[in-house]
Amino acid sequence: MAATQSNMLPLGTKAPYFNLFNPASGAYMSLENLRGEKATLIAFICNHCPYVIHIGNKFAEISDKYMNLGVSFIGINSNDVIKYPEDSPENMVLTANKFRFNFPYLFDDTQEIAKSYAAACTPDLFLFDDKLELVYRGQFDNSRPKNGVPVTGEDLCNAIDSVLAGKPVTDKQIPSIGCNIKWK
Repeated sequence: MAATQSNMLPLGTKAPYFNLFNPASGAYMSLENLRGEKATLIAFICNHCPYVIHIGNKFAEISDKYMNLGVSFIGINSNDVIKYPEDSPENMVLTANKFRFNFPYLFDDTQEIAKSYAAACTPDLFLFDDKLELVYRGQFDNSRPKNGVPVTGEDLCNAIDSVLAGKPVTDKQIPSIGCNIKWK
Protein backbone atom coordinates (compact mmCIF):
# COMPACT_ATOMS: atom_id res chain seq x y z
CA MET A 1 0.00 0.00 0.00
CA ALA A 2 1.90 3.02 -1.32
CA ALA A 3 1.11 6.26 0.49
CA THR A 4 0.39 9.36 -1.59
CA GLN A 5 -0.11 12.85 -0.11
CA SER A 6 -2.76 15.30 -1.21
CA ASN A 7 -1.69 18.21 -3.41
CA MET A 8 -3.07 20.92 -1.10
CA LEU A 9 -5.17 23.00 -3.50
CA PRO A 10 -4.76 26.71 -2.55
CA LEU A 11 -7.12 27.94 0.16
CA GLY A 12 -9.78 30.27 -1.21
CA THR A 13 -10.13 28.27 -4.44
CA LYS A 14 -13.73 28.22 -5.66
CA ALA A 15 -15.20 24.71 -5.81
CA PRO A 16 -15.08 23.45 -9.41
CA TYR A 17 -18.52 22.62 -10.79
CA PHE A 18 -19.54 19.04 -11.46
CA ASN A 19 -22.53 17.00 -12.57
CA LEU A 20 -21.80 13.35 -11.82
CA PHE A 21 -23.63 10.02 -11.86
CA ASN A 22 -24.92 8.61 -8.58
CA PRO A 23 -25.00 4.80 -8.97
CA ALA A 24 -27.34 4.41 -5.97
CA SER A 25 -30.09 6.60 -7.42
CA GLY A 26 -29.32 6.23 -11.13
CA ALA A 27 -29.41 10.03 -11.48
CA TYR A 28 -26.88 12.76 -12.18
CA MET A 29 -26.23 15.20 -9.35
CA SER A 30 -24.57 18.61 -9.52
CA LEU A 31 -22.56 20.61 -7.04
CA GLU A 32 -25.19 23.33 -7.19
CA ASN A 33 -27.94 20.92 -6.14
CA LEU A 34 -25.87 19.23 -3.44
CA ARG A 35 -24.08 22.17 -1.81
CA GLY A 36 -24.69 22.75 1.87
CA GLU A 37 -26.31 25.78 3.42
CA LYS A 38 -23.29 26.40 5.69
CA ALA A 39 -20.50 24.26 4.20
CA THR A 40 -19.79 21.52 1.67
CA LEU A 41 -17.34 18.68 2.10
CA ILE A 42 -16.16 16.91 -1.03
CA ALA A 43 -14.29 13.68 -0.35
CA PHE A 44 -12.46 11.76 -3.04
CA ILE A 45 -12.79 8.17 -1.87
CA CYS A 46 -13.01 4.69 -3.38
CA ASN A 47 -14.16 1.22 -2.45
CA HIS A 48 -10.94 -0.73 -2.03
CA CYS A 49 -8.42 1.69 -0.50
CA PRO A 50 -7.29 0.55 2.97
CA TYR A 51 -7.07 4.20 4.10
CA VAL A 52 -10.71 4.84 3.16
CA ILE A 53 -11.86 1.55 4.67
CA HIS A 54 -9.95 2.48 7.85
CA ILE A 55 -12.00 5.68 8.36
CA GLY A 56 -15.26 4.53 6.73
CA ASN A 57 -17.39 4.00 9.84
CA LYS A 58 -16.24 7.20 11.58
CA PHE A 59 -16.61 9.16 8.34
CA ALA A 60 -20.24 8.02 8.09
CA GLU A 61 -20.85 8.92 11.75
CA ILE A 62 -19.36 12.40 11.29
CA SER A 63 -21.30 13.01 8.10
CA ASP A 64 -24.56 12.13 9.86
CA LYS A 65 -23.77 14.59 12.66
CA TYR A 66 -22.85 17.53 10.46
CA MET A 67 -25.43 17.00 7.72
CA ASN A 68 -28.03 17.87 10.38
CA LEU A 69 -26.20 21.17 10.91
CA GLY A 70 -26.23 22.42 7.30
CA VAL A 71 -23.05 20.77 6.03
CA SER A 72 -23.34 18.77 2.83
CA PHE A 73 -21.13 15.70 2.33
CA ILE A 74 -20.34 14.39 -1.16
CA GLY A 75 -18.21 11.36 -1.96
CA ILE A 76 -16.57 11.06 -5.38
CA ASN A 77 -14.86 7.99 -6.83
CA SER A 78 -12.53 8.83 -9.71
CA ASN A 79 -10.62 5.56 -10.01
CA ASP A 80 -10.11 3.69 -13.27
CA VAL A 81 -12.64 0.85 -13.01
CA ILE A 82 -11.19 -1.07 -15.95
CA LYS A 83 -7.93 -1.70 -14.09
CA TYR A 84 -9.62 -1.66 -10.66
CA PRO A 85 -13.04 -3.30 -11.08
CA GLU A 86 -13.55 -3.33 -7.30
CA ASP A 87 -14.19 0.42 -7.66
CA SER A 88 -17.04 -0.05 -10.15
CA PRO A 89 -20.28 1.90 -9.75
CA GLU A 90 -22.05 -1.31 -8.68
CA ASN A 91 -19.48 -1.81 -5.93
CA MET A 92 -19.83 1.85 -4.93
CA VAL A 93 -23.43 1.10 -3.95
CA LEU A 94 -22.25 -1.87 -1.88
CA THR A 95 -19.60 0.27 -0.17
CA ALA A 96 -22.09 3.05 0.60
CA ASN A 97 -24.44 0.49 2.12
CA LYS A 98 -21.67 -1.23 4.08
CA PHE A 99 -20.60 2.00 5.78
CA ARG A 100 -24.14 3.45 5.84
CA PHE A 101 -23.10 6.55 3.91
CA ASN A 102 -26.01 8.93 4.13
CA PHE A 103 -24.61 11.17 1.41
CA PRO A 104 -24.31 10.90 -2.38
CA TYR A 105 -21.36 8.81 -3.58
CA LEU A 106 -20.76 9.91 -7.17
CA PHE A 107 -18.77 8.41 -10.02
CA ASP A 108 -16.24 10.55 -11.94
CA ASP A 109 -15.86 8.30 -14.99
CA THR A 110 -13.77 10.78 -17.01
CA GLN A 111 -11.57 11.72 -14.03
CA GLU A 112 -11.98 15.38 -15.05
CA ILE A 113 -13.43 16.34 -11.68
CA ALA A 114 -10.55 14.79 -9.72
CA LYS A 115 -8.15 16.74 -11.93
CA SER A 116 -10.09 19.99 -11.46
CA TYR A 117 -9.78 19.57 -7.67
CA ALA A 118 -6.11 18.47 -7.94
CA ALA A 119 -7.14 15.35 -6.02
CA ALA A 120 -4.26 12.92 -5.61
CA CYS A 121 -5.24 10.28 -3.07
CA THR A 122 -8.07 8.53 -1.31
CA PRO A 123 -9.25 9.95 0.97
CA ASP A 124 -8.66 13.50 -0.26
CA LEU A 125 -10.89 15.97 1.60
CA PHE A 126 -11.97 19.45 0.54
CA LEU A 127 -14.14 21.64 2.80
CA PHE A 128 -15.79 24.68 1.26
CA ASP A 129 -17.67 27.44 3.08
CA ASP A 130 -21.14 28.72 2.23
CA LYS A 131 -19.67 30.68 -0.70
CA LEU A 132 -18.01 27.48 -2.01
CA GLU A 133 -14.54 28.83 -1.23
CA LEU A 134 -11.97 26.30 0.00
CA VAL A 135 -11.25 26.64 3.71
CA TYR A 136 -9.74 23.22 4.49
CA ARG A 137 -7.95 20.49 2.59
CA GLY A 138 -6.10 17.90 4.49
CA GLN A 139 -6.21 14.83 6.64
CA PHE A 140 -9.19 13.29 8.38
CA ASP A 141 -7.03 12.77 11.48
CA ASN A 142 -3.67 11.24 12.48
CA SER A 143 -4.89 7.66 12.29
CA ARG A 144 -3.60 5.40 9.53
CA PRO A 145 -4.08 1.68 8.94
CA LYS A 146 -1.96 -0.23 11.45
CA ASN A 147 -0.50 2.83 13.27
CA GLY A 148 -2.59 2.19 16.41
CA VAL A 149 -3.96 5.75 16.58
CA PRO A 150 -7.75 5.79 17.10
CA VAL A 151 -9.90 7.09 14.24
CA THR A 152 -11.53 10.31 15.44
CA GLY A 153 -11.88 12.64 12.44
CA GLU A 154 -10.43 15.35 14.69
CA ASP A 155 -8.78 17.48 11.99
CA LEU A 156 -11.86 17.50 9.76
CA CYS A 157 -14.23 18.11 12.68
CA ASN A 158 -12.14 21.04 13.94
CA ALA A 159 -12.32 22.62 10.49
CA ILE A 160 -16.08 22.12 10.20
CA ASP A 161 -16.65 23.40 13.74
CA SER A 162 -14.69 26.57 12.90
CA VAL A 163 -16.83 27.18 9.80
CA LEU A 164 -20.05 26.61 11.75
CA ALA A 165 -18.88 28.99 14.49
CA GLY A 166 -18.04 31.68 11.92
CA LYS A 167 -14.35 31.49 12.82
CA PRO A 168 -11.42 31.15 10.42
CA VAL A 169 -10.12 27.64 9.86
CA THR A 170 -6.48 27.26 10.84
CA ASP A 171 -4.12 27.47 7.89
CA LYS A 172 -1.89 24.84 9.54
CA GLN A 173 -3.33 21.91 7.63
CA ILE A 174 -1.68 18.51 7.27
CA PRO A 175 -1.97 16.82 3.87
CA SER A 176 -4.13 13.75 3.63
CA ILE A 177 -2.35 10.48 2.96
CA GLY A 178 -3.83 7.51 1.16
CA CYS A 179 -3.74 5.40 -1.96
CA ASN A 180 -3.10 7.31 -5.16
CA ILE A 181 -6.06 7.89 -7.45
CA LYS A 182 -5.94 5.17 -10.09
CA TRP A 183 -5.54 7.22 -13.26
CA LYS A 184 -6.44 5.92 -16.70
